[in-house]
Amino acid sequence: MNIAIIGGGPAGLRAAERAAGDGVTVTVFDAKASVGRKFLVAGKGGLNLTKTGALDQFAAQYRGGGMWPSLLTECDPEALRGWAAGLGVETFAASTGRVYPRGMKAAPLLRRWVQRLRDRGVQFAMHHRWTGISRGARVNLEFAGGVAIEADAVVLALGGGSWPETGSDGGWVTALEKCGVAVAPLQSANCGWEVAWPLAVVAEAEGQPLKNVKAWAEKWLPACDPSDPRQEAGAILGAATGELLLTRYGLEGGVIYQLGPALRAMESPRLVIDFKPGVRVETLVRKLGLLRGNFLAEARQRWRLSDGAFVLLHHLAPEAQKSPEALARIVKAFPLSLLRPRPIAEAISSAGGVPWSELDDSLMLKKLPGVFCAGEMIDWEAPTGGYLMQGCFATGTRAGTGAGEWVRRTGEQAH
Repeated sequence: MNIAIIGGGPAGLRAAERAAGDGVTVTVFDAKASVGRKFLVAGKGGLNLTKTGALDQFAAQYRGGGMWPSLLTECDPEALRGWAAGLGVETFAASTGRVYPRGMKAAPLLRRWVQRLRDRGVQFAMHHRWTGISRGARVNLEFAGGVAIEADAVVLALGGGSWPETGSDGGWVTALEKCGVAVAPLQSANCGWEVAWPLAVVAEAEGQPLKNVKAWAEKWLPACDPSDPRQEAGAILGAATGELLLTRYGLEGGVIYQLGPALRAMESPRLVIDFKPGVRVETLVRKLGLLRGNFLAEARQRWRLSDGAFVLLHHLAPEAQKSPEALARIVKAFPLSLLRPRPIAEAISSAGGVPWSELDDSLMLKKLPGVFCAGEMIDWEAPTGGYLMQGCFATGTRAGTGAGEWVRRTGEQAH
């Protein structure tokens, strides 16, 4: 009995770990020269494995499918920390709740993980780019160069469409569609958004952070009286607090990453920023007193506006110069029209992929018995901060367990 794991990222490696043993031969196939490419890229700034917090709140961070509570119960944040400890890698929780290896490095953990897999008999076949699949008496797999193998079960863990240099290029979509498997279009997630900045904004503010802001996606609803703009009402589709970064093409940062799903759902995406959350309009006006003249220059000091916020207000909000009240209101609700998300190749993760409706509870494809899916190739998304890695481990756990049970069950039936 043999199981093929296609894709050597965290979901695939975890699936291999769960499927190995009991006389089952497990082989990990990857198009690159080594496994864990995206794992290492994600760990450049300190590998964020997971995040602390109540499990129900944790599960609520995932979009797509109703299976997350049970998936996370099988592989929760504490279990993931225990798994790392079993590899001799101590973890710690930062003040944000994000969990990192004590050494803040991904490479030592990956080396120990691969060695554990080898010790358990897992084999590795590099430079194998998967190109097709079909179902006969067994599962038939095709690879570039005319290579073909048969397997008793397969776990597909090829990632989404982001960071293609790591091997996560979405090239698997066509192969599954040929088998009649529906695939939702891959889209950029956890990514920057483009803005049509005036040249002056780019020259003065590129690289400037907007710290401790609140922002929300807002959809304008039709006014009762179209001639009176004061009657317009905005529908808030999502809100987030944290940091934004002004770039030459638009915005990056955790705040806009969290709002991505809401912004993608809007025909004309619009972001509204509160530069001084927690401070009322009346308080801001009172701090300016009876000031006359250049309100913005004085407010920059008295309200402690960041350099980036000052530049945006100076160049994009001329109405703010009418009065202290007008300036205070625009500081609390600064509207910004967005163009589009950045290309998927630049995105941290992707939305879209294999819908949950195509999978059974073990994450097996209903149209391809014995073939399981794991990781970001399934149609789900979550914010950065440990949720993405945890999601890959949780789905890898379920798929690897399912593949192992499948080959053992079918093997028993054959005898």
